[in-house]
Amino acid sequence: MIPNSADEDNTNAQSLTVKEIVARLPADEFHVTMFADGLADPRIASRANTELVRWRRRGSTAYLLKRALFPVPDVYFYPRETLLDDAFLFLRRHLRLKTALVVHVTLCLGPNDVVGTLGRSLAEADAVLGVSHHVTETARVYRQDAETIFDGIDRRFYYAGAEDITRKNFADRRLTVLYAGSFQARKRPDLVVRHAARTPHVLFQLAGRGELLEACRSLAGELRCDNVVFQGQLSSAQLGNAMRQADVFFFPSILEGHPQVLGQAAACGLPCVAMNVYRPDYVVNGQTGFLAESDADLERSLGMLLDRPDLRASMSRAAVVHAQKFDWDQIAMQWADVLREASAKRQCTL
Repeated sequence: MIPNSADEDNTNAQSLTVKEIVARLPADEFHVTMFADGLADPRIASRANTELVRWRRRGSTAYLLKRALFPVPDVYFYPRETLLDDAFLFLRRHLRLKTALVVHVTLCLGPNDVVGTLGRSLAEADAVLGVSHHVTETARVYRQDAETIFDGIDRRFYYAGAEDITRKNFADRRLTVLYAGSFQARKRPDLVVRHAARTPHVLFQLAGRGELLEACRSLAGELRCDNVVFQGQLSSAQLGNAMRQADVFFFPSILEGHPQVLGQAAACGLPCVAMNVYRPDYVVNGQTGFLAESDADLERSLGMLLDRPDLRASMSRAAVVHAQKFDWDQIAMQWADVLREASAKRQCTL
């Protein structure tokens, strides 16, 4: 049982992860139940041994809980913080269900984060996996047995051909910096606009949506930035194309787990400039991009990449090689092993 959406247009990072895993789990061994509202990812819709439960507009939690309990699943994978998860975990505990609980931690955990559903999930889980080495370190404060499984990169959309890397070295091209992410305060998209104002000869493209979008548009107007383009929400295919056409990926966010967008950019041959506060494994500092320790460091790193085409080219090549380590086919098999072991462990302990 996986209490997540299989919808094709759901681009939430956690939902993307679940869909990539399910699409690759051996259908002859794993029966999977997921939820769907609109059109499901075609790989999952056509997967054998898969049940898609439709959301209901009314009484959804009770209906979904019933579907989650009958029959009792062997594994409850990827719990979230919803009423459904609360109810299932309560019944699992009090009815002593033989359902293994497998938790994927996707954000760095601080002392005030491990409460409610997440706190219970970590305490009661049969397996806890962090999405990066640093996220796993924070999870081990609460679960010393936590391990790491990275998210992979969807090669259907995120790739770089030799022609893309070569084209970026053309002297007559206008340099392009790309930001992709939600427009939230922690992501600091306004900082991208301010950097654009200080670098008028460079084109800055911002992809995404969120509560700060209009404020960023207004800021661009106030600063008279005619080198800023707001692209709106992009599909995976559109984002991959935008990445292949850009020269640098700029991501000033200060609060993350392990943002998939950094791996996607690397796979497209984009040197990344990001903050080191969450220590992303998708970026090798000084080799595939820069991980800044401060805003001043962030600005210096971006300026260095914009000023040096040789550095951009070498980091682009290194990023493509590094991104090959994050292969979904291999990662899905790691998850298959975890699910098997967690189920066997649960069966033996009850």
